[in-house]
Amino acid sequence: MLSLLAIAAYLCLWPVPVDAVSWQAPPAPGYAGSFTKNDRLRGQRSIALGEGRGPEFVLAAADGSIYTSLADGRILRMDSDGGKQATIARTGGRPLGMAFDAHGQLLVADAMKGLLAVSQDGRVAVLSDSVDDTPVAFANAVAVAADGKIYFTDSSTRFTPARYGGSTDEAAILEVFEQAATGRVLAYDPATGSKRVVAHGLSLANGILAAADGRSLYVAESGRYRVWKIDMEARKLDLTTESAQAQVWLDNLPGFPDNLTRGREGRIWLGLAGQRNALDAMSTRPFLREVALRIPRGLWRKAPAYGHVLAFLEDGSIVASLQDPGGSSLNITGATETASGLYLHNVDGKVLGWLPGAVL
Repeated sequence: MLSLLAIAAYLCLWPVPVDAVSWQAPPAPGYAGSFTKNDRLRGQRSIALGEGRGPEFVLAAADGSIYTSLADGRILRMDSDGGKQATIARTGGRPLGMAFDAHGQLLVADAMKGLLAVSQDGRVAVLSDSVDDTPVAFANAVAVAADGKIYFTDSSTRFTPARYGGSTDEAAILEVFEQAATGRVLAYDPATGSKRVVAHGLSLANGILAAADGRSLYVAESGRYRVWKIDMEARKLDLTTESAQAQVWLDNLPGFPDNLTRGREGRIWLGLAGQRNALDAMSTRPFLREVALRIPRGLWRKAPAYGHVLAFLEDGSIVASLQDPGGSSLNITGATETASGLYLHNVDGKVLGWLPGAVL
């Protein structure tokens, strides 16, 4: 009896790092309509990364080479078929999203260091590690507008991977379990060095991409299964509700939206990093989410692997849904489409997935 009381007390009272709040998850859409199950990601090839792990983002260069960011802090460049791999920089943190500016300089959102610039000789410079006197705790993705301004996401102001041994997974889990929606969209102007908060109130702000209209940004909100379209010129926009400057562009997705990339023929690719799970049932029960965090991670029921990437157009219409329900895919976080094929980002594997040739 005493042991049962001790276990109950632990599950109810042991301190956890979150102060969970209630929210209402929409009913999951399931795999029908635009998301009808298929196996179009099966048969993908694997590009080995040697000792590297976690090619969380893939960036295509104008010369046909590709770049990827690894868990050990390296930026890797390779030929389109994975050959001639070379480390071009080490950030000393966890590089995630990347983009080139108008001068061909590589920009990196590093989960532990902030917004970085990498020169052609591999030197790493910090462009922004705080905005409005608030540290950039979890830089995740970066995009460059036509006028040269740089936009990037800060997934959480509460939970930084640096506090959890560099684990982006742990910081992301805590932000989503808490649901205080502390994620932000930030801007940096390289011409003036000025910085600002574009928007706040996102539950795990993730992928970001400049829209074709030159005035808007697409932003993935992982913790609430949606993608926003927001005004680039906004200042401290509250994304807890829609407004004239912010609309939900894709809503109630069947998984956690992650990286956004621009593909061919007007396509925009979005990775879904895992299926929706028991969090939906606990959305209005914050106490249960806190109890779940007291259970050792090894005892959590692990969701089966499910590879899933989408492509949509600027009007929000979904034109592709590529899946691997068989569990053979890694934890896919995004897709990069080039003339060579479709590269499948993942957060923890030792290989990079690749579908050579035309995918649609």
